[in-house]
Amino acid sequence: MGLFCLRVLGQVLVEFFHVGFLPPSEEWFSGVMPYPPLLASQVLIILFMAKLGHDFTRRAGWAYRPRRLAGSLLLALGGVYLTAMVIRYGVRMSLYPHERWTGGSIPIFFHWVLAAYVLTLGVHHWRHGVPTQPPEGRGRLRRWAPRVAWVVGGGGTVATMALWVGYLLLPTLLGNSLGIRPPEYAVRVQRSVSFTTSDGTQLVADVFHPRRAGEKTPTILVRLPYSKDPAVMMFATTLGRMWAERGYTVVFQGTRGRYESGGTHYPMRDERGDGIETLEWLARQPWYDGRVGTWGGSYFGYTQWVVGDRSDPGPSSLMVVEASSDCHGMFYPGGAFSLQTALYWAVTSRGRENVVPSLDALARGYDGFPLLEADDRAVGDIAFFNDWASHPERDDHWVQVDGTNRAQRLKAPALLLGGWYDPFLPTQLNDYARIRKSADPRVAAETRLIVGPWAHAQTVEFPGGVTPRHFRLETLAPTVTWFDRHLLRPETPPLAPVRIYTMGTHRWRDEQEWPLARTQYTPYYLSSGGRANTSGGDGSLSRDAATVPQPADTFVYDPRNPVPTAGGAMLGPDAGTRPQASVESRPDVLVYTTEPLPDDLEVTGPVSLVLHVSTTATCTDFTGKLVDVYPDGTAFNVSDGILRRRYEKSVGESPATEITIDLWPTSTVFLKGHRIRLEVSSSNYPRFDRNPNTGRAVATERHPLTAMQTIWHGPTTPSRLILPVIPKP
Repeated sequence: MGLFCLRVLGQVLVEFFHVGFLPPSEEWFSGVMPYPPLLASQVLIILFMAKLGHDFTRRAGWAYRPRRLAGSLLLALGGVYLTAMVIRYGVRMSLYPHERWTGGSIPIFFHWVLAAYVLTLGVHHWRHGVPTQPPEGRGRLRRWAPRVAWVVGGGGTVATMALWVGYLLLPTLLGNSLGIRPPEYAVRVQRSVSFTTSDGTQLVADVFHPRRAGEKTPTILVRLPYSKDPAVMMFATTLGRMWAERGYTVVFQGTRGRYESGGTHYPMRDERGDGIETLEWLARQPWYDGRVGTWGGSYFGYTQWVVGDRSDPGPSSLMVVEASSDCHGMFYPGGAFSLQTALYWAVTSRGRENVVPSLDALARGYDGFPLLEADDRAVGDIAFFNDWASHPERDDHWVQVDGTNRAQRLKAPALLLGGWYDPFLPTQLNDYARIRKSADPRVAAETRLIVGPWAHAQTVEFPGGVTPRHFRLETLAPTVTWFDRHLLRPETPPLAPVRIYTMGTHRWRDEQEWPLARTQYTPYYLSSGGRANTSGGDGSLSRDAATVPQPADTFVYDPRNPVPTAGGAMLGPDAGTRPQASVESRPDVLVYTTEPLPDDLEVTGPVSLVLHVSTTATCTDFTGKLVDVYPDGTAFNVSDGILRRRYEKSVGESPATEITIDLWPTSTVFLKGHRIRLEVSSSNYPRFDRNPNTGRAVATERHPLTAMQTIWHGPTTPSRLILPVIPKP
């Protein structure tokens, strides 16, 4: 009791009187409870110990009176308690070099004292207590029940201890699996740290401090847009501890209306203001050293872009995963609305907590007109979905969301990580190009790009069962190297300027630029006898341009019966690669295919489709899809795109309009014996919304019209697919 009182007195002197001859405040905490609530629990322990001491001194009272059952329970409790503290000491001493001295173990040593106290009480009660005898004639069940209880309790205790040890080791094991440098520092966690914004909203964070890393350390800031459920909390805690173990103070803050933060969650409305005030709050903290790195993907990639132009305080580096500075471009690629992405996102995040949408609810949303009521049909009115769907042009609404020239105005290097089947990919690649071309030279020189085999926050499973390393691990693997170079250890070697995963051969490789300088943009010309939309049709792709006139291909586009989406770059479980047979059998899909390839052909870079078209609609869409056809005839999507625009009505041969559709960039190898295929149509639904063909506002149109679509090819109308071919070394 005297030892424990000295421990409490020591912490009181440090906390309230700031004495300098004792270890600093953080050395006294075990991390279970903050101060001063910890002091209240310590006072209760002292009072309880005093009662026990009094009873033992006078050899009377309930604490002294021996009980064999009490002895058994106290011995078990004390043994578990002491074992846990010994394990904790062993983990700390073995993993964290800076903890290998007695001062860093003050809390653990006094836990040993308390454990010994409990064991001593247990020995007294066990030795002097009278064994409890089972009542006569109560049967076998009554006699075996205590034994079963001990076995179950012991098994549960062992399982709990194993889970706890796993929890202690998880950040280190994760770091080892990622190949990052070993841990150095034990971690102290502050939960529910908050400040109040200028409009009275409380933003709440969990802060992870590296012990003994110095008074001031670099900071990693993550602004989470998720509810604080056990899975998210475990994710944040594991990642926060992993980074803090390597010398960073880590702040996981909930965005407005999420995690534990106050206010109302309304995507992209308040993030710039809240982000700026968060940076200013960080600058006031005693542990802040002036350097802050930001990390996160999707929405919490957006939270980085909105403060990327800030400095002093501002980010010293950013790692943006599958997000871009151009949300309008993501929502309206080629002018069409990314309906599946928008509705999936809106239904998921419409409330205070994220809810995974049901497929039935989404199907109800897609089924019907007008577009603006898709959310109502699915789950109910969602205000921010209405905003997205009713602003197809880059108007003031999107200026508020995207700002102006954020990529060019970036004040710190960024590591941009994207996926070949992610809806943000084209705009993210545009960000990279603008940074490298127009941002501050230091920022441009240090900015990096990684593109991998992923959909949005998903690992894509490729034909043949090929599944690359999990997306989550890949997003974490470069973090320590990246932040070390820009925040903590500038001597850290830089990452390659560009790192890409090439599908088909399924290999990673480093490059120096994007697009690749050695790219040969190669046209593949469309050709047919006018039957490219029939089963077993005659559409072909060829390197040779037509020399004689060819009949055009036609199809009827009916918005009430659009071509269904089969894979692609969007949010939700349908993203990635999918077989195309059901799509290609439709009469409103034109199919053009090469002969089997005599050798492997790598296609890496931006893909475009030049078409000569006619339509009976005032405003309509044309779509393109690049497809890999396997030797057995199975076809899988590689990339796709769409173009929405207005037309002068033209029937027959008068006159064709040349259009260019940007397909999703890619890096894939069409293997020897495979064929390259192009699908052309006017819908890919619900990946993109359907154009009602009327020329009136798409979002509110209830009465769509059919349109006759014509694709021209031949000497004077050379429709062609342009592939970025990478020559063999």
